[in-house]
Amino acid sequence: MNRLLPGLLLATLWVFLLLKGPVWLVSLVVVMIAVVGGFEYARMALPRSAPGDRLALQLAIVLPVVLTGVLPGVGLVLGLFLSLFFLVLLVLIRYSQLADGGGDLARMVLGVFYVGLLAAHLLLLTGLPDGRLWLLLLSVATAGSDSAAYYSGRAFGRHKLCPLVSPKKTIEGALGGLVGGLAAALVAAVFLLPDVKWPVLLPLMAILIGVGIIGDLCESVLKRSMQVKDSGTLLAGHGGVLDRLDSLLLTAPFLYYFLMLGSGS
Repeated sequence: MNRLLPGLLLATLWVFLLLKGPVWLVSLVVVMIAVVGGFEYARMALPRSAPGDRLALQLAIVLPVVLTGVLPGVGLVLGLFLSLFFLVLLVLIRYSQLADGGGDLARMVLGVFYVGLLAAHLLLLTGLPDGRLWLLLLSVATAGSDSAAYYSGRAFGRHKLCPLVSPKKTIEGALGGLVGGLAAALVAAVFLLPDVKWPVLLPLMAILIGVGIIGDLCESVLKRSMQVKDSGTLLAGHGGVLDRLDSLLLTAPFLYYFLMLGSGS
């Protein structure tokens, strides 16, 4: 129950936000996701660094997201460049106080790309025609895949998917997640995007669900290398923001560029 109720509340708020929320509120929520995600990543990546260093990394992570909202055309690239420059300057200034200057810089830059770059695509996606509906459809597919993978893995899981990274995940669970995610996406598409043809929707959703599984494993690699169980404790029973959005963060750019190429933009 301590997992179910927060999950339902978050899902309800997310659906309401994408269907009815004003543009400024959607942008604010995405920025807050980057703020909290940046805090979680900085805490994992720089556990022994000074609080000021972690705050600087958090700001560098959020900058591309903010500039994407303010300057939709060039904001993302400009934000990434400024964040990279800022972090290089920080490491040069703080080098004598850092235990591993090069390693710290590498982890910081990874955070900008893993959290900042990927989260910025949530904003870019909502700015496209029907972008909010596509993001909601992607969210439904991801949630359906996660739930189906969990239960099918518990019931039928025998063969490990990637044991050194995530020992509990199984091939049977991943296949169940694919089926469950596709089913959820097809049902939701009838209401959200009825004009999209199934010969396009089915392979697209299958690819995105597969990418989502990779996104989940990607965060597992980060947490294992940084020796933490969860990215945070903000969401009761669900870990941190990065734990909940690991699949969505990686799939949103895939969906965004598919829609951009499909529209001829």
